[in-house]
Amino acid sequence: MTESLLNVLLGLVASAISAVLGWLGQSLRRRRRLERTRAFLGLPAGSECLIVVNRSIGAGAHARTVTRRDAYALMELAALVKECGAHTDLVAHDAAPRSLGAKTELCFGGPVSNERMAAHLAWGLPGVTISSDREAPDNTITVGGRSYAADLDGGVYVLLARLATPEGGRPVFLISGQTGVANHAGVRHLVAHHRRLARRYGTDGTFALLLKVVNPGAYGPDVVEQLADVTAPALERAPAPPGTPGTAAGTARTPAATAGRSPASTPASAPTP
Repeated sequence: MTESLLNVLLGLVASAISAVLGWLGQSLRRRRRLERTRAFLGLPAGSECLIVVNRSIGAGAHARTVTRRDAYALMELAALVKECGAHTDLVAHDAAPRSLGAKTELCFGGPVSNERMAAHLAWGLPGVTISSDREAPDNTITVGGRSYAADLDGGVYVLLARLATPEGGRPVFLISGQTGVANHAGVRHLVAHHRRLARRYGTDGTFALLLKVVNPGAYGPDVVEQLADVTAPALERAPAPPGTPGTAAGTARTPAATAGRSPASTPASAPTP
């Protein structure tokens, strides 16, 4: 074997080794990203995820119907669950299991059209108020002393939150928009930015974000701005009105209301929604 042929063979072997090492490195990186996603969403391979569906509140709508825009959001949520190797269990808002933390829960829609959402907000984000006027589906979101009313030309709003559950259970994700477009936009934001959210908030924390969907009439759910991280005020239980029996004047905070702490950190056991 000549020296030149030996050099060629050595070069081929080195190239093959480099290619294998590069492939292994890429595979390990993809694997680590997938494991972080699974940890953030609480969706290990083979697990089951509840997607809690709201109902359409249009005139004459059947109790088990959803809007077309919410159906689009459902498909994107199901794709995210499938990416983790988990399984989807689609349930109506008034037929969800009466438990918390046993399975990851993705709950979307406003409290008017989703009873489960109303329960989660009252338990996990007591500082958030969403008006429940059934005649006004563009419900106003109030948090931190500010109110955000829908303006179909200027923008609509959606609350995107992750709630840690008691005793290290699976998390609950809330996507509560003022319209179907806002729900869809909140789902898209979660799907597109879950890795960034996991880096910022960890895989076991609680957070609440207020998003604005810009000019949904022209752009649909495609243009979204993150207005604020409202975790701290969302966890802050509103003061009881003066003179409420059993409540001292000026009472303002609950143990769960400290920014960065989950509702599961309260000394008393959390109520089941």
